[in-house]
Amino acid sequence: MENILKKIINRKKEKIIEYKKNYSTEQIFKNIKNFKSYIDFKAKLKERDITGELSIIAEIKKASPSAGILRNNFNHIDIAKSYIENGAPFLSILTEEDFFLGKLDHINDIKKNYTIPILCKDFFIDTFQVALAKSFGADCILIILSAVDNQLAKDLYETANELNISTLIEVHSTKEAEQALSFENSLIGINNRNLDTLEVSLNTTVDLVKIVDSHKNPLVCESGIKSVDDIENIIVNSGIYNFIIGESLLKSPDIGVKLKQLTQISL
Repeated sequence: MENILKKIINRKKEKIIEYKKNYSTEQIFKNIKNFKSYIDFKAKLKERDITGELSIIAEIKKASPSAGILRNNFNHIDIAKSYIENGAPFLSILTEEDFFLGKLDHINDIKKNYTIPILCKDFFIDTFQVALAKSFGADCILIILSAVDNQLAKDLYETANELNISTLIEVHSTKEAEQALSFENSLIGINNRNLDTLEVSLNTTVDLVKIVDSHKNPLVCESGIKSVDDIENIIVNSGIYNFIIGESLLKSPDIGVKLKQLTQISL
């Protein structure tokens, strides 16, 4: 049976053909040049990480393959407003259209209203997507090592460096964690979710941090964080203070209240 990651990648290949028809390179670079509110995502996270400050990268997504529709009354600007007013220092925005019901426009819409560093969370498999994401206002892109081969990962990373956009290299296995160390300018994210099976274990972060803790840039814990206990467990057992949190926030009746609760760590 074809796993979910392969399905997403195959669909993304089709979408990229559409992107290339709809967005000329000339227009993309013109939009990048005209966009005034880029923020150095990596530098901002590093600033907080050095002082051991908790950083929640609050995620905006309408749906996911594992959880289905997360919010029926989904409004990306309202969600961003609630996150920002309740202390989120960063946003992660899912822009994959078919499995997560996202849009690149969501980044642009939010950047028009708020000055906040934004991670474009998508399945990057073509360097064209890097410039495209930046043209919509993204400050950081995700490179999922389980979705691309080593050469493509390097090409995406180098393109991002040339375009002055931060990268978050995502790992889930020992092999990927070792590989991630070669991306010296990048942030590294440890995904607790297995993208083949969609199963989640927080032990993934605890195990893999032993490999990547020598990395000079901040590390990020991704997926499966539902409570203050989960956050404290990760901090104590891995030393990581940076978290991408989506589903537990988006499923809660009051996003702002839930976000405030998650920041009340007692360490």
